[in-house]
Amino acid sequence: MTVHPSPAAADRDDQPPDEGVAAPVTASAGRYARPPAELFAAIVTSIRSVLFADEEKVRLAVACFVAGGHLLVEDYPGLGKTTLAKALARAFGLGFHRVQFTADLLPADITGAMVLDLERREPVFRPGPVFTNVLMADELNRASPRAQSALLEAMEERQVTVDGRTFDLPRPFMVVATQNPYDAAGTSPLPHGQRDRFLLRLTLGYPTRAEEEALVEGEDPSARAAVLEPAVNSEELKGLMGAVAHVHVSPAARTYLLDLVQATRTHHSVSVGASPRAALALVRAARAMTVANGRTYVTPGDIQSVAVPVLGHRLLLHPGTEVVGAGPESIVDDLLQLVPVVGGEETTDTGAGTKRP
Repeated sequence: MTVHPSPAAADRDDQPPDEGVAAPVTASAGRYARPPAELFAAIVTSIRSVLFADEEKVRLAVACFVAGGHLLVEDYPGLGKTTLAKALARAFGLGFHRVQFTADLLPADITGAMVLDLERREPVFRPGPVFTNVLMADELNRASPRAQSALLEAMEERQVTVDGRTFDLPRPFMVVATQNPYDAAGTSPLPHGQRDRFLLRLTLGYPTRAEEEALVEGEDPSARAAVLEPAVNSEELKGLMGAVAHVHVSPAARTYLLDLVQATRTHHSVSVGASPRAALALVRAARAMTVANGRTYVTPGDIQSVAVPVLGHRLLLHPGTEVVGAGPESIVDDLLQLVPVVGGEETTDTGAGTKRP
């Protein structure tokens, strides 16, 4: 049986560490001329040149990628979700595929399938669009549960299994999934297990009046995103991801982080709290924001800056809780006010201007 992997999957020598694995930074990976915080800022600036969105939302999206995670963007149509996915891939200089999820989409349309090669008279594997660096799963919640589940193995293990054979995906690999709100026609909520695989969940929201005026005056953002020049090269990207993996998390910071996670499990409005995978996600996202802020150690402020987008979509509330106005994000925000910082130390500025006692 012959396997024809995608060109991106064939070259595995310069891949960054896998999700959740803190591999050491090699000498070649560390030879970038700019410090990690400057690289991070350059990527954010590049994306914001074509996407009219809040800077902190873009910072979180970039942090999600350099932390080796997947991004869920939930918002109404026309607010820049597709442009964000394209700009992320272009700013990092990586491959990009887009899949429009529909009710009749099949798993093989995503992962690929074994097909008969008439010339060789043998089955060969034809890779699907998942064999790329950045996969945009557009309107993920419009597909059937069967099609949605085709991404589970890819997101968790960076591989797909077809007809009993396993094929590695290119590295790095990131899913940027978009979805419409649940009350939109023809949508189905994602299973909790799949939502838990997304490192961050964001909503872009509407632009300001000034941003929207600049939007209508200029060139189409989607067209500009398609020709956006990379903000970093492969060595710089490898070094940036390596820097994130080696950020120090002190025992006090770990204690505070675990207190937050534990608090989601004991809150009276929450039926299913944050999982151990959520705790790992919170560590990774906080490390990425630490690098963005130019430090090598995590502070409580770094944890607080990512707590809502990391934990909010992972919580399941008791029936009727949201009807009275308490959503998952507001519960996490309340916990940030209630859970004390270990030792009573002040949090530091995270770069977003937010400080909590």
